Amino acid sequence: MLDWLDYAGWFVLGTLLGSQINHAIYQWAWHPRCISPWSPAPSQAPTRRSWDRLPILGWWGLKRESSIHGTGFWIRPMLLEIGVGVSLALLYWWEINRLQPTPVETTSLVVRFLSHVMLISLLAIASFIDFDEQTIPDLVTIPGTLIALLLASLAPASLLPVVDPGGSEIPLLVTAPFVWDVRLDETVGLVCGCACFLAWCLAIVPKVATLRLGWCRGIRIMVASIIRPRRRTEARLESRSRQPYLVTRLVGCAAVVGSILIGVGWFIGGPGWQSLLTSLLGMAFGGAVIWGVRLVGGYAMQQEAMGFGDVTLMAMIGAFLGWQSSLIVFFLAPFAALLIGLIQLICVRRTDIAFGPYLALAAVVLVIVWPWAWEVRARNFFELGWVVPILVIVCLALMGILLLILQWFKGIMRVSD
Repeated sequence: MLDWLDYAGWFVLGTLLGSQINHAIYQWAWHPRCISPWSPAPSQAPTRRSWDRLPILGWWGLKRESSIHGTGFWIRPMLLEIGVGVSLALLYWWEINRLQPTPVETTSLVVRFLSHVMLISLLAIASFIDFDEQTIPDLVTIPGTLIALLLASLAPASLLPVVDPGGSEIPLLVTAPFVWDVRLDETVGLVCGCACFLAWCLAIVPKVATLRLGWCRGIRIMVASIIRPRRRTEARLESRSRQPYLVTRLVGCAAVVGSILIGVGWFIGGPGWQSLLTSLLGMAFGGAVIWGVRLVGGYAMQQEAMGFGDVTLMAMIGAFLGWQSSLIVFFLAPFAALLIGLIQLICVRRTDIAFGPYLALAAVVLVIVWPWAWEVRARNFFELGWVVPILVIVCLALMGILLLILQWFKGIMRVSD
């Protein structure tokens, strides 16, 4: 009886979390909408009541705004809150109760559980905004990445678990499946960590990047756009996320403060430093893989192959789950596309699919099946060591060649027509 009360409590907490996920979906979008009952009501809508904010049940009352937001607008957010409630209860059972841990083990499991709840919540927000607008806002991925780094440094148990040769469960570190390399505790580790964080800061700062005028001039233009962002741009743009001057200053401050904190973590050392460096390298590797696909695909097809929001989303996933997991997620994503594409085709008759939800669903699936995926499949692959990143580079090159051949073949077909 007590277990069912626990699950009922997690379901209620999940519905409350789902209501805030809905609020973020509509408020953090590129074009915010006042659909959530936690937002101010539209001017033409009747006054909202306090019980409209009740999860699930409140949407029945908000049906009265169908003439403003569209028929059936309330169905998706209501189902989302139900789904989050059920998912939170099931995840609690899967990651904690099912294992019947000792009191000592329970602390680590709860930390990991809360980390996964945070990751899945952020992925849900990013996915539904991507469904609606084909974009992933920085308001989701940038704070999410910083939260992942903070969690890794303060609570190493938040990382995915693996079993060491002695049979003990340890966090998935950057060197897994091999033992920790002590050289990463020296200056080389500090340099790698700071380089990853500064590269991420450079990637997210607003800038002008073009190589059409040559490498040298393109780099000079990019540096100038970062150092001297135009203030007048702010007056022409409405959204707070589109103000390059303010964002550049904030990212610059974050780069300085973050580098100092990374140095403090390196100086303290221990498990906190090992997990922080793992998160930093996971962030860099995850973002670099998608960025590589974006560059190679864009060059081969002469059009945008992937949005930059997918890059920052994958960086966030890598920061939470590690570089090994981000590589697995990347290869699982096309299979997730089959499910998402079918649901989207049935529900809204759309055939264009954003890539972000693929990555999000693949990450959630990996979190659930992680012990089996690592021990049965992934461990042997990652025992190849440095061959793994080389294989990734080779796959990117082969992808570019195949896309060039495809474009060449399409050109021939157009000429023959």
